[in-house]
Amino acid sequence: MELDPEQVRPSITRLRRAHGQLAAVIRMLEEGRDCEEVVTQLAAVSKALDRAGYTIIASGLRQCLADEDGEVDLARLEKLFLSLA
Repeated sequence: MELDPEQVRPSITRLRRAHGQLAAVIRMLEEGRDCEEVVTQLAAVSKALDRAGYTIIASGLRQCLADEDGEVDLARLEKLFLSLA
């Protein structure tokens, strides 16, 4: 089962932003930039990834894990959710 494209659009936007931020972190490290600046940008990347993951969970994880009868395997749901923690 696929996620609804309209529901994942905000996650895609966040992931694209994180992609750019990660490229900036790599560039900063290569240029020998200040440690505090690098860590600040790295924290922004981490937060963007977390938010994208949680948005996907909120919008469609239940849909992804439902079986043919519409029942959700709670153990699988918990395991997947905790993988983001």
